[in-house]
Amino acid sequence: MNERRSKISILKDILRTIERENGRAKPTHILYGANLSHDRLKKYLDNLVAEGFIQKIEEKGQQYYITTLKGKEFFSGINKMKKFFEAFGVEI
Repeated sequence: MNERRSKISILKDILRTIERENGRAKPTHILYGANLSHDRLKKYLDNLVAEGFIQKIEEKGQQYYITTLKGKEFFSGINKMKKFFEAFGVEI
């Protein structure tokens, strides 16, 4: 049986992927790291940019996404919540 990931889980995967790339990742790396289709990735990235969790930059004709301080704090909070819920046998 396939279980769908929660929105929080997807956001965590996106932010984790960017952090793994030293806080700066190309969209393709995020696509594979978060295991999303291109359309779904674009929606999530646009939402994260709008909320101020990540920033879109361009260098030498390449697009990158970087994690903002707000995004790093959010990612840290998600990880704390995940550990808390797992202590009670609940997955988020």
